[in-house]
Amino acid sequence: MSGRPDLESLRLLVLVGDLGSLSGAAAKLGIAQPSASKRLSVLERRLGLALVERTRRGSQLTDAGRAVAGRAHRVLDELQGLLTGAEALRTRRNAELKIAASMTVAEYLMPGWIGELRSVQPELYVGLQVTNSEQVPELVRHGAVDLGFVESPRVPAGLSARQVARDRLLVVVAPGHPWARLPRRLSATELAAAPLVLRERGSGTRETLDRALSRAGAGETRPLLELGSATAVRHAVIAGTGPAVMSELAVRTDIADRRLVAVDVEGIELRRSLRAVWAAGRALMGPAAELLTAITASRR
Repeated sequence: MSGRPDLESLRLLVLVGDLGSLSGAAAKLGIAQPSASKRLSVLERRLGLALVERTRRGSQLTDAGRAVAGRAHRVLDELQGLLTGAEALRTRRNAELKIAASMTVAEYLMPGWIGELRSVQPELYVGLQVTNSEQVPELVRHGAVDLGFVESPRVPAGLSARQVARDRLLVVVAPGHPWARLPRRLSATELAAAPLVLRERGSGTRETLDRALSRAGAGETRPLLELGSATAVRHAVIAGTGPAVMSELAVRTDIADRRLVAVDVEGIELRRSLRAVWAAGRALMGPAAELLTAITASRR
């Protein structure tokens, strides 16, 4: 069977990965489990891939399923952005503050920051684009957004920047992985030599890791699997696919609950600054300046 996958089937696949349950994903979408199972089977035939492994403990994505789900996340995010933009056009309501943020910042920090701003400006309409750290500066340079947020290790050329938070990357594995019981620190060379579940090139997490390994003289990363979102990487590691290097923001709860184990690494610096960026030579004014003020206040 050929043809393009429909959006509802992609949404179902993503939910199965997130929830680890076909019945839970079906309930979330408001459809019967047999219908959900049939829909996934049709999606597998259309793509020519086995996407879901059904076991007594639930439904888990295969390696191919996780890769497809990672890309599906991006498709669904873009669709949501399209719908949000269309709604703004229908109501003739332009965003008073246009922001672009890297995925980690957008998912784990931006909701709280926008909430702080809206607590003093409840009528403010904020338009947020979620992309990777490579694309955010381009949106700022072309005037598509007023303010950007990146997690890359360097300040993008031609932009003004201000640190808004600190973050660190952690090497994480499933509890059953040999590194979880390693009696010593992992070396940077061992990390570089291991096949890793990685974010795509252009993401701040990938750039930070590659730069740190290069500075340590440990060589380049070896991708086992490249995925388009931190959520997809997280699920792949929990499922035992392989180790990954992720933001502490994304895995803090999993480590506390022992779904993931953090592995200490020596000889490598994985701390990084998260920055706001805007057009060089232009003073921030209005809602953009007020957002930075709200972020500063929230850090105190």
